[in-house]
Amino acid sequence: MSYAVSLLLGIAVGAIYALLRVVPPAPPLVALVGLLGMLAGENATTWLKVRVAAHRAPSANASVARADGRGEG
Repeated sequence: MSYAVSLLLGIAVGAIYALLRVVPPAPPLVALVGLLGMLAGENATTWLKVRVAAHRAPSANASVARADGRGEG
């Protein structure tokens, strides 16, 4: 649903730009590369947060093993 809304709003803004003869602030290729960079940065940050959180928190199996007295897991 959000993709459809984004697409429709993008088309609407493009139509308004065309009607008002406004020049886009960046060439289309540069704008697309910038958006791709933003997406890559967002995904890399999320991936890194998950990895750091997983590294800091002990696994559920290890805590169960210690509670059972079977050692470090």
